[in-house]
Amino acid sequence: MPVNDIQEFYDSYGRNEWQRLEESIDGRVEYEETVAALEKFLPDSGRVLDAGGGAGRYALWLAERGYEVTLLDLSRRQTELAREQAIDHGLVDSISVIQGSITDLPLQNKTFDAICCLGGPISHLLDERDRLQAVREFRRVSRSEAPVFVSVMGLLGMVQLQLTTGYQVELLPDLLEHGDLDESLLDEYGYKQSFAAAHFFRRKELINLLSDAGLTVTDVVGLEGLASLFHDEQVRENISDFSESEIKALKRTIRKTNDERAVADVSVHMLGIGYA
Repeated sequence: MPVNDIQEFYDSYGRNEWQRLEESIDGRVEYEETVAALEKFLPDSGRVLDAGGGAGRYALWLAERGYEVTLLDLSRRQTELAREQAIDHGLVDSISVIQGSITDLPLQNKTFDAICCLGGPISHLLDERDRLQAVREFRRVSRSEAPVFVSVMGLLGMVQLQLTTGYQVELLPDLLEHGDLDESLLDEYGYKQSFAAAHFFRRKELINLLSDAGLTVTDVVGLEGLASLFHDEQVRENISDFSESEIKALKRTIRKTNDERAVADVSVHMLGIGYA
């Protein structure tokens, strides 16, 4: 997918990504599990790059905890929203926002104490060389031993979701071969594109990407994990009347299993953690 198309998609996507992480159980779980990893591995203070940070939900969380944050995103609209959020939350002095590409960071070497690339921006790079270049850029702007957090969209999680919902099933055997859900694959089967083109990862592929870029990989965990099927609205209906204690039990179940290799591999989003 050309860069301009990715920009246009997220310009038109507007506030949806912000809302996605708070309005449904799958989005809330993804956010909470991501934050749990940040709390575990981030340094106590310092400068953090939020690469592909969209409208700034994670940047706000970081700034509220005292980090000095630089948010970078390809989309002009998303950077506008991020600035608005920084103003609304009184965090303008803690968050700087720039428009740019994660494959060519307009930033100096060894600037940041931690790097976050959350929500799956790497998955929108269909060329393997671009994905490697992006992670190499993260390493370039990282100080020694800085943690680097990279979340991606999971291949098996997406296939399982589409099998369960009966959505675009005919293309799934081909998708399993290469992981690229793009215009050419959709056209081959006569399907319409409903989301920005993306590359979906296996767990081992994410490990290899981070390692090949020079990071020391310590963890790959699921985010939605066993709750990945809740991305479907009809599946979510099954728990629409859950009590608060049942929701807490659901979340504890996810937390207890997300570090299992098999669970990470079937999660719709997975998070890799490495060190520069």
